[in-house]
Amino acid sequence: MTPGSNVPLSAARITVDVAAPVRLDVSGLLLTGDGKVRSDDDFIFYNQPSGPGVAYRSGGGAAPDAITVDTAAVPPDIEKIVVTASPDAAGQTFQGIEPTATIRDADGGAVLATFTPPQLGTETALVVVEVYRRGGQWKARAVGQGYANGLAGIATDFGVTVEEPAAAPAAPPQPTAPPVAPPVAPSTAPPMPAAPPAAPAAPAPGSGSGKINLDKGRVSLQKNQTVSLVKGGRPLLSQVRMGLGWEPAFRGADIDLDASVIAYGPQRNHIDSCYFGKLTILKGAVKHSGDNLTGEGAGDDEVIVVDLGRIPQEVTGLVFTVNSFSGQKFTDVAKAYCRLVDAATDEELVRFDLTQAEPQTGVLMAKLIRQFSGEWEMTAIGDFVKARTVRNMVDPGARAL
Repeated sequence: MTPGSNVPLSAARITVDVAAPVRLDVSGLLLTGDGKVRSDDDFIFYNQPSGPGVAYRSGGGAAPDAITVDTAAVPPDIEKIVVTASPDAAGQTFQGIEPTATIRDADGGAVLATFTPPQLGTETALVVVEVYRRGGQWKARAVGQGYANGLAGIATDFGVTVEEPAAAPAAPPQPTAPPVAPPVAPSTAPPMPAAPPAAPAAPAPGSGSGKINLDKGRVSLQKNQTVSLVKGGRPLLSQVRMGLGWEPAFRGADIDLDASVIAYGPQRNHIDSCYFGKLTILKGAVKHSGDNLTGEGAGDDEVIVVDLGRIPQEVTGLVFTVNSFSGQKFTDVAKAYCRLVDAATDEELVRFDLTQAEPQTGVLMAKLIRQFSGEWEMTAIGDFVKARTVRNMVDPGARAL
């Protein structure tokens, strides 16, 4: 199988095992139509090895761990079961140890499909495949969605609350110091390899995920910080505007910068770019306001309108960039920023002010990433590159995803 492909399942009971050159922890999550678990009981792993229609089997280190799905026993409100994997060793990434998922007839053992996610790097956990029902037929889809914050990041993204195990104290606590609860694993860690626990603790009901969302209003991001575009627990799927602005650092100077957005697929593959020379892409889901030649005036200098609900499924990431086509350096620019605005209410949702500049001609401002659950997350980037056109930003943008 290749990423995104699917196969019908000819067996009612199937087993998915995930093998790699190192030992893996394999888990399964039962998801409803909104892409979330109903409760922590729907997270099936070695500390909770069975659920309705889904069971975990340990390979004991000699064989791969596996998830078995009895489709006839899956509750009717469960639409899919995702199978995840993470290296058993703390901090281990999947670079160079690409796993292979094998889907078998659980009773006869016949192989129905195999899938090896390509081009893995800093991911420390993966949604490998999903087993889902469509029109009364059960199917399996190859996914290969990576996470940099371990299995805890996957679990919290799907609505499970997972706590890290508390470390053993070096000395007995002082009588006056009450014990401190272990921190809740955040699901919006900066996009860099994190050192997850060697194994997730049992789900802790009632714990919060720590994910930043828009429930409390406008969010000001710092470099590498992430916000989930969610209000009141529901994905924000209306139109949004990404405004980018700048001012000259020296009075009387004109600064000609160009704002663009680059669309990528699940393997960081370039799909299309929206810029002053191509004002509409993705069948109108992304539109550019046009070129501003001077940066003159207050407010946004260039605006890109994004209809998140109309973004095609093959697009999983958008990277917003600014270039200096004329060759002026960003050290000549003051007050560069990007902001996300609700196009329906004109309410500013997220803002990122670029407080430091480098003598380069391009900057990756921010990215919007579609999560496997369907939600979008915005991360402030703020990385400078040598690039005067959007064409030269495609490779740096892919590396920033």
